[in-house]
Amino acid sequence: MPSRKKDECVISIDAGTQSIRACLIDFRGNIIQIVKNEIDPYFSVNPGWAEQDPEYFWNVLARTCKKLMSSLVVKKDSIRGVTLTTQRNTMINLDCAGKPLRPAFIWLDRRKAKPEKWPPLYLRLPMQAAGLYDIALYGIMESEANWIYQNQREIWDRTEKFLFLSGYLTWRLCEDYFDSTGNQVGYVPFNFKKQEWASDSDFKWKIFHIEKRHLPRLVKPSECLGSISKKASKETGLPEGLPLIAAAADKACEVLGSGCISPHIACLSFGTTATIETTNRDYVEIIPFLPSYPSAIPGSYNTEVMVYRGYWMVSWFKHEFCQNEIDLARKKTIAPEILLDKMAGSIPAGSMGLMLQPFWSPGVKVPGPEAKGSIIGFGDVHTKAHVYRAILEGLSYALKEGAIRTEKRNKIKIERLRVSGGGSQSRTAMQLTADIFNMSAEKPHTYETSALGAAIDAAVGLKIYSDFKSAINSMTRIGEIFDPIPANSRIYNDLFNDVYMKIYKQMKPLYENIRSITNYPPYWKDIHE
Repeated sequence: MPSRKKDECVISIDAGTQSIRACLIDFRGNIIQIVKNEIDPYFSVNPGWAEQDPEYFWNVLARTCKKLMSSLVVKKDSIRGVTLTTQRNTMINLDCAGKPLRPAFIWLDRRKAKPEKWPPLYLRLPMQAAGLYDIALYGIMESEANWIYQNQREIWDRTEKFLFLSGYLTWRLCEDYFDSTGNQVGYVPFNFKKQEWASDSDFKWKIFHIEKRHLPRLVKPSECLGSISKKASKETGLPEGLPLIAAAADKACEVLGSGCISPHIACLSFGTTATIETTNRDYVEIIPFLPSYPSAIPGSYNTEVMVYRGYWMVSWFKHEFCQNEIDLARKKTIAPEILLDKMAGSIPAGSMGLMLQPFWSPGVKVPGPEAKGSIIGFGDVHTKAHVYRAILEGLSYALKEGAIRTEKRNKIKIERLRVSGGGSQSRTAMQLTADIFNMSAEKPHTYETSALGAAIDAAVGLKIYSDFKSAINSMTRIGEIFDPIPANSRIYNDLFNDVYMKIYKQMKPLYENIRSITNYPPYWKDIHE
């Protein structure tokens, strides 16, 4: 490892869904200082819409960085660089002067574009035969660019650049249109296997109303995106000329910051969206035609199985059923989640037969478009504490099912679990995850794994470490281990195999009947048909 001063560090900016954080991280992986500002994730002018002012993101980022720089606990000249990780698939239209033309399209937005009679019949039939048709149709309808083109044509015609939030913030920091390959997770003409913009002949250019001129230049994670401009320095307090090192999207950085460098180690993310991911050198699609995403390590991929609403369900439960606990927590000046965790911990493994399947949002393949959430097994002994524990158990069951799919496609057994995200702060959730997987659940030494992953990219890019393996070995470590309780694992094994894995198959016809009778939720395919 090259020689370096003991106190050298980087500033890692994490612009997530719930907050923007500026973290001062040294090259041993320690969080030296952190400034955090909560954000309003979105505003909604119509049901299902989720938008936010791009300037709002920038202003909060600038304020966060300025506060960090004004209260530095290290010398300014010890800061070697800046790096950035952001929420995925939040899209921004810019005009020729680099000014936003409309609110950002937040990844939680549920609008659907119209397929515009695509594809023609001669393509539709072979695509259906290959199993590609539904995927392509889903992408067309989910595309933010397509919706804007169809419904706000005057804005699309004035659009010079169409950027992810990461690209927009890079523009504001460096005044140039660059982005990392590790951020390209969304409905744009990107070749996930080659990790570059799609070739001219790729059908993605036909299904998305996007031209190459709309897109930024791409660099790989750990490469330099540019340097902090004079204007950005004035607004953020960051030193002018400081290099901005490319990282990746927050999920990818979370995997890296958790030390998951091979498919033998799975990273469970207990976030707004719950995921199970592995890092592969080979391109593997866990579900055919659904891509592996770019890793925060250049040339690698993250396989991902997602539970869309994930630990959002915890917030939903808290706001809908736990006003007493919220009021009590306020009186005790503690977080309500502490009381909820204690409440769930008092319930035995298996929640006395209460089972939850967390498909609160429909999917395209697994689950399918008819999917709904379900809770079964109610008896007169059950309380809201049982329901809360059943939510935590249901999420872990779904992630375990994802682990089985991942192992099957990777042809590699998962031997270790790393757990991160907000839900990892729950000791009950950590323990029941270890019990359900019948495997030790390892908690990284810091909660800020996304920021740490971005800092690892910066450390390699700045030549502090010669390779990612060295950087990971030096900057990540295990903080706490939760070992499975054998008696609980036996209960969960039987419930998972004999109940959970059968729920969806047996409930699917009923979900379809519910949808046909109530028209809720409408199938995305029905809009086309």
